Amino acid sequence: MKKERASGRNIGFPKSGKIKKMWGDRIFDVINAVLMIFICLVIAYPLYYVLLASFTDPTIVNSGKILLYPENIFLGGYKKIFQYRPIWTGYANTLIYTLGGTAAAIVATIPCAFALSRKALWGRRVLNFLFTFTMFFSGGIIPLYLIINAVGIYDTIWAMVLPTAVSVYNLIVCRSFFDSNIPDELYDASKIDGCNDFDFFFRIAVPLSSTIIAVMILFYATSIWNSFMNALMFMGTQDKMPLQVILRNLVLSNQTSALTSSGTEVAQRMKMAEQLKYSIIVVSALPLLIAYPFVQKYFAKGVLMGAVKG
Repeated sequence: MKKERASGRNIGFPKSGKIKKMWGDRIFDVINAVLMIFICLVIAYPLYYVLLASFTDPTIVNSGKILLYPENIFLGGYKKIFQYRPIWTGYANTLIYTLGGTAAAIVATIPCAFALSRKALWGRRVLNFLFTFTMFFSGGIIPLYLIINAVGIYDTIWAMVLPTAVSVYNLIVCRSFFDSNIPDELYDASKIDGCNDFDFFFRIAVPLSSTIIAVMILFYATSIWNSFMNALMFMGTQDKMPLQVILRNLVLSNQTSALTSSGTEVAQRMKMAEQLKYSIIVVSALPLLIAYPFVQKYFAKGVLMGAVKG
């Protein structure tokens, strides 16, 4: 028996311990790899194109040529942007709104999601239904504007922070995370040790939820950073406008000046207007691209762990 066991590894099993793949599996792996590379190129090239177009001569960009490397470097778009003084005010405002709005959103979303995940909460199903109902039916822009104006927060930072404090989609993701990863048995054990609800939430639930909190910070910060409709509706002072509105106004003013120009100025201004679009995309997205790698490792894990179970 010992000899059979000793020699058994040589009967039908490779010495390396790895199972050899069939030709069909190898062909599938090659086709799958080629397909994945193609999809990555399709997704990545537009981003690469925008980056190249932001500092390439607009004449080359407007010709429709496929850009693979920088040609005739032209930095007029970036010069126009950074010479525009409201840009720096817009950056500061957006940073304030993003930090304040994200903090308010986390403070509102995480406790609410944790409470809705507890089966002992009275009226849990009704509250979940009411939150979900707002995803499909809402009062609209005009009632929201009237409320913002009535409570006296129009043209203040609160008009940018409070309306975005809770996203129902993010709330459902967080609730599902707590449902799956904070079991009732853990809560019962903490109660036996004399832990009340607040202690359980702050000392046990929150430390165990760093993954989903990081994902929520990314979701809310990205949404607030890219938002400009709320600023157009709820902010009346130009000095309080966020970066996205400032950049939008810059593009519109440059296009308007191009249409009202005459002679050779029209072509020059139109070229500048086209390159401004690409430069503005880079300038507005750069902070998020810098911050994303620091939370990327939590992203997939947090979304999967907080996915709705069905």
